[in-house]
Amino acid sequence: MSTNLVDIVKSAGIVGAGGATFPTHVKIDAEVETVIVNGAECEPLLRVDQQLMTERAADLLVALKAVMDHTKASNGIIGLKKKYVPAIGALRKELVNYPTIKLSIMDNFYPAGDEQTLVYETTGRIVPEGGIPLNVGTLVINVETLLNIYDMMTEEKPVIDKYITLTGCVGRKLTTKVPLGITVREALELAGGPTISDFVIINGGPMMGKIVDIDSYITKGTKGLIVLPKDHYLILSKTRSIRETIKMAGMACMQCSLCTEVCPRHALGHALEPHKLMRIAAYGGTLDNNIDATSAFLCCDCGLCQYACVMDLQPWKFNEILKKELAGKGIKNPHHEQPTKADPFKKDKHFDVHRLISRLGLDEYDKPAPMEKCTKRFTKVNIQLSQHIGAPAQPVVAVGDEVTRGQMIGEIPEGKLSARLFASIDGKVTSVADGKVTIEA
Repeated sequence: MSTNLVDIVKSAGIVGAGGATFPTHVKIDAEVETVIVNGAECEPLLRVDQQLMTERAADLLVALKAVMDHTKASNGIIGLKKKYVPAIGALRKELVNYPTIKLSIMDNFYPAGDEQTLVYETTGRIVPEGGIPLNVGTLVINVETLLNIYDMMTEEKPVIDKYITLTGCVGRKLTTKVPLGITVREALELAGGPTISDFVIINGGPMMGKIVDIDSYITKGTKGLIVLPKDHYLILSKTRSIRETIKMAGMACMQCSLCTEVCPRHALGHALEPHKLMRIAAYGGTLDNNIDATSAFLCCDCGLCQYACVMDLQPWKFNEILKKELAGKGIKNPHHEQPTKADPFKKDKHFDVHRLISRLGLDEYDKPAPMEKCTKRFTKVNIQLSQHIGAPAQPVVAVGDEVTRGQMIGEIPEGKLSARLFASIDGKVTSVADGKVTIEA
């Protein structure tokens, strides 16, 4: 096996496991001053990373040090919330052996796990508008991503499984590890299945997660599955039509600016003022010579603006509309300023997660979801060729081929940004079509 970490990570098909799914071998092919571990897990109800930090603290630090050595980083920081007491204890016990790595303990606010917010909270550096952490000498990497690196370094195990939290209206809330390519239905059955008949499933967290079909598949980007009643406030919010969003923005926005006050990008000094963009719906312009529609490109889609709004408007969704309209006309983000300072009252404006959970109507589901080992044997998986940022993997197997768990079935196309894929069960390839490889035991 190659000793170059980029080659190791590339050979394992590792991508951002926090949901972003950017190919990790590309991300770590850089030199930085600081490697930051995103252990904030700021989306309500999800429990994966906080438990992995507790159970696999030693493994996490081995992988973090490897990434630091490869990127020539002089220090590492693990950003996590002060409420993750077991994780803090487990990490502190191991950190005595790592003098160049420290913890950065944050309050319980949303979105602490936003990449640019995390960089500021842990280092005090501000990522420029439209920029990435690399622009300020930092690299941000997710907890599960690091553990996937450790597994490949020590066991030559590629990415074939995914940790997910199963919560909401299910028989019992839990966190577990499942093979890639099983259905959402099969995953939910591990938690006793939905307890209601008329339900909707969110893949990811309640804020930025997407509604998915029960027969869709688990991918490298799946972090959790939340089952909610079809008429739940959050579901009605996510399914609100674009037309209604625009209409309400024009009719009901009273320019209180609360959306701007809580905007994490505005707090970093970026030229994003959601309340002024909302004026476009009513007046066809921002009424401000310093702000125009292109500032929507700076929105990170966290959705917090909506839950600060007393009228339940959706500036984030309106920004999505603006971005699509602008991109459709060939207009790219022109904003690349480097703020010199953040909002001096930024910390005072942190949006408490418990308050957010109540605002979302999720109090009854905010319960522990303990880690459990999955013992079920799955007999069929559908591995999607496109489950990462970039080009789909190129299948290297054909119908009738016998494959073993961990065998490569998808290769990176020549010269493309992509990631490898591997069989998650032993079996026979029964289909290579419709953008996926089907394997049956």
